[in-house]
Amino acid sequence: MDGVTCGGCALSAVGAVAAPLWWLSTPRTRRHLGGGFEGEGMDYTVLLTELPFVILGGAFIPLLVFMLLTRTRNRTK
Repeated sequence: MDGVTCGGCALSAVGAVAAPLWWLSTPRTRRHLGGGFEGEGMDYTVLLTELPFVILGGAFIPLLVFMLLTRTRNRTK
């Protein structure tokens, strides 16, 4: 493995961890997960519907940006 491959994997891992943490800190998610008095108004379906997409997006978007940057850098050489 070269440094570029390791860098892409590390960036993907960081994104997969950082995206759900950011998602949990948004007011919209806090309203769904901790909103109501004695559990009223809580919507746990967001864990099944939104969270997988947040994790996948957090893993793949930084990886795609990294790939595009390395390809454009290699074309200019």
